[in-house]
Amino acid sequence: MRAPDNPVAAKQDVLLAVDNVSLGFGGVKALSDVSFDIRKGEIRAIIGPNGAGKTSMLNCINGFYYPTEGQITFKGVKRPKMRPYLAARGGIARTFQNVALFKSMSTLDNIMAGRSLKMHANFFWQLFRHGPAMKEEAAHRRVVEDIIDFLEIQHIRKTPVGRLPYGLQKRVELGRALAMEPELLLLDEPMAGMNLEEKEDMSRFIFEVNQQFGTTIALIEHDMGVVMDLSDRVVVLEYGRKIADGTPDEVKRDQRVIDAYLGVAH
Repeated sequence: MRAPDNPVAAKQDVLLAVDNVSLGFGGVKALSDVSFDIRKGEIRAIIGPNGAGKTSMLNCINGFYYPTEGQITFKGVKRPKMRPYLAARGGIARTFQNVALFKSMSTLDNIMAGRSLKMHANFFWQLFRHGPAMKEEAAHRRVVEDIIDFLEIQHIRKTPVGRLPYGLQKRVELGRALAMEPELLLLDEPMAGMNLEEKEDMSRFIFEVNQQFGTTIALIEHDMGVVMDLSDRVVVLEYGRKIADGTPDEVKRDQRVIDAYLGVAH
């Protein structure tokens, strides 16, 4: 899958637009005048050396940080200051660099937590697990079981995630994000700390989420082989500024990108 070549069609297909976004902490600029877009149905990679501002950008997209300048438009609507739960309700899900799971809870229960925003039965029925709440929970559980089958983690469905190896914990976290049925899935270094076999599995699942579910994905990843294989387009940050934006082939030939990764002095 490749991004549309027609610029008019591409503009109409934009799911999220970042326009001249800057982010500062005191006197430190984490992001400076960054602009790019994410088109519906694509895998959009955000890459750069350590400290480039990649995670800060994801934090702006899903409401953990508010840009000090610029704006973010999602599904054609210019967003005001937004909290993460509002971004989640709007269709944005997120995984993190460091696994953020409920370690004492099972795989099944962790993924069920991703369905919480989809539950509508009132508190009384949920508290006593009776009536409409039971029917609703059964329906959500079927969705979660399908995700468990999709991610091939049936054998750990009842295992507390704190007992799982790191690679499987990452897969469970992906499952919890998928349970939210997002339109835009933000993946922050989903393969960090994985061995080669685990990376191959995760790459396959990310690709299939995009292809089978039609989920748009924004991906931060340091493994350039993975980025070049999976991505439709790549935006490159260095010291909080955008230095390149294009297809994987275009980006890997860009001298500014080569210099940034090789540490060439400017």
